[in-house]
Amino acid sequence: MECKSARIRRPPELHDFCIFAAKHGNHQSKTVNRKLSNMPGTELFGSEEKKEINDALETGVLFRYNHDAQRNNIWKAREFEEEVKKITGAKFAHAVSSGSTAVACALASAGIGAGDEVIVPPFTFIASVEAVLFCGGLPVFAEIDETLCLSAAGIKAAISPKTKAVLLVHMCGGMANMDEIVKVCKENNLTLIEDAGQAFAASYKGKGIGTIGKTGCYSFDFFKIATCGEGGVMVTNDEEVYKNADCYSDHGHSHVGNNRGMEPHPIMGFNYRIGELSAAIGLAQTRKVPFIREKNREIKNLLVSELSKIPGVSFSTLPDPAGDSATFLNMFLPDTEAAKRTVDEFNKAGMAGFNYWFLNMYHFINQWNHIKELKATAKLPIHVLGAPQDYKNLHLPKSQEVVGRLISFGIRCTWTNEEVKELAKKIGGCVEKALAVTAV
Repeated sequence: MECKSARIRRPPELHDFCIFAAKHGNHQSKTVNRKLSNMPGTELFGSEEKKEINDALETGVLFRYNHDAQRNNIWKAREFEEEVKKITGAKFAHAVSSGSTAVACALASAGIGAGDEVIVPPFTFIASVEAVLFCGGLPVFAEIDETLCLSAAGIKAAISPKTKAVLLVHMCGGMANMDEIVKVCKENNLTLIEDAGQAFAASYKGKGIGTIGKTGCYSFDFFKIATCGEGGVMVTNDEEVYKNADCYSDHGHSHVGNNRGMEPHPIMGFNYRIGELSAAIGLAQTRKVPFIREKNREIKNLLVSELSKIPGVSFSTLPDPAGDSATFLNMFLPDTEAAKRTVDEFNKAGMAGFNYWFLNMYHFINQWNHIKELKATAKLPIHVLGAPQDYKNLHLPKSQEVVGRLISFGIRCTWTNEEVKELAKKIGGCVEKALAVTAV
């Protein structure tokens, strides 16, 4: 990794991590086949993360609230939230224990609850759907399109008199067609909630993805562009909604005053708190995101340029290409059978780091038998109120076609141009072999 590239201008505070990345880049590039599936955040661990962790350890206060005198003005969760606001442009940010709990906060603080129908995509990490179920909502599955996200047409077709909200998931580093979707939501008085767990640092026409709806959320788990190990952040531009989330995620605590045991409880809540150590890692990681994003985009552009030469290969639609976080290369084959043959060729060639979501157990509805059969340890509101759709017999042909053709490669910001070209050559060779076969 060459940090002195004239094309990349890094802020001074990134100097140490660039030295670290340059020092360790060659070693990491040799393990590209074993580590392709990791997103870039974990590539740049270094002295910055250690420094932030040690700051918190030295105070002895690992709890994010109170203990003002002891902590010596060290507030890692607060600092982490401020960095997220800088990246996204959100007015308010609230860090929690995971991306999943961030979705739960985004729903609850926006007023979504028992009996509310919530339109969701069939292509998402399962946590999005789980969050709706566990807040008491009733998921309604709608069609996606080539953006890999819910389409405006799909949302329109799924609206009923009981529809309260749209949980829009921005998949694989990109974004949905926000102008069309916002229009549909406004026309039908629907609350728009953005799950941008895979799209932190993406934007749409200058606005941070996650900040366009009433609430939004991001994941900072081990596989994202920046990581806490485990962590998430909910964002909003509405102060009242932010206060709801702040209370809801900490047993209803108002966080007013300096005596935790005497704080008012304006609402009921639960424990979704993030700890100071996780927040410290997230703080250091988030500061690196502008650099990572710029490198991602260079690398993705090079891959697209190389692979565009192959007949039969196309790519997911980006409504705002300039806003791509570029954590994934999302490649379409002509049809599902061609994609399956390509996956077979990848496996024969010993390639790793790609996802064929059509068969993935956690990201596509075809394998969600526990959702289709509503298997749970105890009754949920959906068991009492009834499901709004027959989950075992959903008809989503567009989603089946799009996900069936899709293969995604995770992008690593430490790849060299030579490694990228070699990867493109291997991908191209496998695709050409697969497309040369006439499907029976």
